[in-house]
Amino acid sequence: MLVIGAKGFAKDILEILLQNNELNNLVFYDDINSDEDELFGEFPIIKTMEEAEHYFSNIDNRFSIGIGNPGLRCKMYYNFSAIGGVLHSTISPRIDVGHYDVSIANGCNILSGVKISNSVQIGMGTMIYYNCLINHDVMIGKFVEISPGAIVLGNCKIGSFTHIGSGAVILPGVEVGSYVTVAAGAVVTRDTPHHVMIAGVPAIIKKRNSYVMV
Repeated sequence: MLVIGAKGFAKDILEILLQNNELNNLVFYDDINSDEDELFGEFPIIKTMEEAEHYFSNIDNRFSIGIGNPGLRCKMYYNFSAIGGVLHSTISPRIDVGHYDVSIANGCNILSGVKISNSVQIGMGTMIYYNCLINHDVMIGKFVEISPGAIVLGNCKIGSFTHIGSGAVILPGVEVGSYVTVAAGAVVTRDTPHHVMIAGVPAIIKKRNSYVMV
């Protein structure tokens, strides 16, 4: 498998791949930090799209996105799919997932300690960090980022390209729009529009986001 990125979150992805015994032919991609040729002196770091295309054609066409930022993750999805890559989920075996009506789309990254209840839908490319709780009847869009310890309670809807900060709580039945930033520690008590940043207890709109639609 190829992991996009060789810093930060990519190292969390490496731990999941170790847990899942998926280290065979593992490489990382980093065209920005070119000072190293291997990660931890063991895993090759390739640095050009030509190398990545050759890897997909001749070794393994799977890739996982080891970087944060919802918009950038989506861009990487399109770029690497265009050269033959197939987006692959990296999900820790050390999570608790409900047995009924749970749907996790391709390309999700889910780290240890996450709890997911029944009747949950998680969209493509979403990343869920350590120790998050996703309660029953939750719908999460594509390329959402949910930071460590966040809680999404029952019957919530989270729009695509939204970032929920560490320790934030989305109360039951709340709909959070797309391209929203929920600040760390915020408690969201009511529906939010698209393209805003919210913070506080209870959370209120602080500013408008100017994300480019992808």
